Amino acid sequence: MSGEEAPTQQQEPEQVKQPDEPPPPAADAAAEAKPESGSSSPAADEEEKPVSYRALVLTGYGGYDKIKLQVKSMKMPPQLKAGEVLVRVKACGLNFAELLGKQGLYELLPSPPVTLGMEGSGVIEAVAEDVTDRKVGDRVIAMNRHGMWQELAAVPANRTFPIPDGMSFEEAAALPINYMTAYMMLFEMANLRPGKSVLIHMAAGGVGIAATQLCQTVQDVTIFGTASASKHETISQGGVTHPIDYRTKDYVTEIRNISPKGVDIVLDPLGGADTQKCFSLLKPLGMLIVFGAANCVTGQKKNLLAMAKTWYNQLTLNTLKLMQTNKAISGFHLGYIQDQELFERTLLALLELYRQGKIKPRIDSSYHFEEVAEAMKRMHDRQNIGKIILLPEPKKTEEKPKSNAEAAENVEKNEAAVSEKKEEATEEVKAEED
Repeated sequence: MSGEEAPTQQQEPEQVKQPDEPPPPAADAAAEAKPESGSSSPAADEEEKPVSYRALVLTGYGGYDKIKLQVKSMKMPPQLKAGEVLVRVKACGLNFAELLGKQGLYELLPSPPVTLGMEGSGVIEAVAEDVTDRKVGDRVIAMNRHGMWQELAAVPANRTFPIPDGMSFEEAAALPINYMTAYMMLFEMANLRPGKSVLIHMAAGGVGIAATQLCQTVQDVTIFGTASASKHETISQGGVTHPIDYRTKDYVTEIRNISPKGVDIVLDPLGGADTQKCFSLLKPLGMLIVFGAANCVTGQKKNLLAMAKTWYNQLTLNTLKLMQTNKAISGFHLGYIQDQELFERTLLALLELYRQGKIKPRIDSSYHFEEVAEAMKRMHDRQNIGKIILLPEPKKTEEKPKSNAEAAENVEKNEAAVSEKKEEATEEVKAEED
């Protein structure tokens, strides 16, 4: 982790209009999709009018320059497939899977060219004839395997969920992937109960903050969280009991000093040698859940050496070893969850927790589509505390992406300047009185 190679200078995505571009994948907005039986546009008798929309398209594997901002077009009213709705996307979530996908390391992503993005939020603009539980104008969370990083996206209606009152589009886009991942791992797999202890790696990331908040919905849970020292104050305020700087300290030693017996649950997004360390930290009857391989990503492009090292150091053991140690190992990948009832039940439970004020997505920063390279670099360099959001709407020339930390820093500078002026004024009054 500490030996990550510095990414090369990122390039801004090109805005290209490609009228002769081949049709986008199924998850993309249905620009060229043909209607199926039982489905139609809401106003088929109206004159079809082409509408342009912006999309972030992965054109090949490699660096940030492989993601192009393109202008596509579709006929309006749209020709939706049965069970689909058309969403005007207002905000999208950036996930580590997109960093993997850019390098050709995410197996569920179709080959380029393909529109990226698995989650977003927006307003429904059209529904297929057979869709009865959604209507035009509904504010919804929307999910798909890919194709959400565009202004107009056709998605299955059963992968849309009404946004609660008071929730912003940015919060809605930040919720699905991270919180569903954390919820299923903690409650469906690990059966988190009062009095347990949990180690959360990358505790300042999207899944890390989601897991921390969800742990706090259970009484008396001790949370160990790894993050760089600059993030400790934030994650401590967010609920991490024992923050640990993984860059300067051995987290295994630090945890053993605090809890000699180890921990009950470990959430491991790292892979490689870290998985072995995590297994060693488990108490008897404890569970290790592996849900990523972040150690594979060390630069903009695929690093075969890093992949080989991660693979070589991967934990290997047999069932007899598990029996003798009384420990459990589990793997989790949200992309392979096919149970629609589980999907819906989980997201509805999360939305209820939001309404109760028990969870709230933390937005690290928001970037317009033109700034996708900066957004991905921020995640790659592990600078974010919380979720990074992408905004489809065009960037205004005077706008500059700003993180919450930068905003707070500016407030502090302004307050300091005001305070300094007051002090100067006071000194001048005193001088005049003297």
